[in-house]
Amino acid sequence: MTGTPVSYTTRTVTGEQDRAACFRVRRDVFVGEQNVPEEIEYDAYDADAVHVVAVAADGSALGTGRLLHGPAAAGKTGGDLAVGSLGRLAVTRQARGLGVGAALVRAIEDAARDLGLTAVDLHAQTHALGFYERLGYAAYGPEFPDAGIPHRAMRRTI
Repeated sequence: MTGTPVSYTTRTVTGEQDRAACFRVRRDVFVGEQNVPEEIEYDAYDADAVHVVAVAADGSALGTGRLLHGPAAAGKTGGDLAVGSLGRLAVTRQARGLGVGAALVRAIEDAARDLGLTAVDLHAQTHALGFYERLGYAAYGPEFPDAGIPHRAMRRTI
């Protein structure tokens, strides 16, 4: 699928079927490919997060991401309740290079706007800094490890 045009849509997750698809993508990408321990991949924040999913015309999930907001995001955003926290952005290996990641980021930003948020923070794996910079995010602060993977904090005003 990589590089081949494919029809897909992004949507906010409302049902268990979509939520399960999101978790499968995260398991494949983070646990399977990046060796993130499964016990830290899923957390209590999943219950109240806004999840988005990209779905191909055939119904298969191509990618996912989540938005933390309110008190759940405050620990990641320096306590600013007007800032959401984008996280767990994952695109299946087959769908990389098709614009799915950018579409998911924009869907999360739309959800943040709908919640009245003014900016979105994220913790980017350092290899993905250029991807987020192209979407308008700016890195700040020092590099830090998360699940053994180097990250940088980034923010975009929306």
